[in-house]
Amino acid sequence: MPAYIIATVTIKDPEKFAAYGAAIKGVAEEFGGQAIVKGTVSEVLEGSVDPTERIVVTRFPDGASAKAYITSDRYRAGVALREGAADAQIRLLID
Repeated sequence: MPAYIIATVTIKDPEKFAAYGAAIKGVAEEFGGQAIVKGTVSEVLEGSVDPTERIVVTRFPDGASAKAYITSDRYRAGVALREGAADAQIRLLID
């Protein structure tokens, strides 16, 4: 059954965050991941949300593939580059 990694990200240092993006480019696809949504909040409809927050939704074939991606050495190395560049919350949803 499909699984989704949903990331909400507030970028603090765009240059440093770009290095993270370059480091993880293509990694999700190695685990069957497909980006479904990438972008900033268009409009806050309810609640308190940073309007500059970015949302990324990536679909994986199953939960095991999503977890393999998030724990992979290449992704974890990218996360080290993200430190201090952004605040990120990462969630796993299994359909």
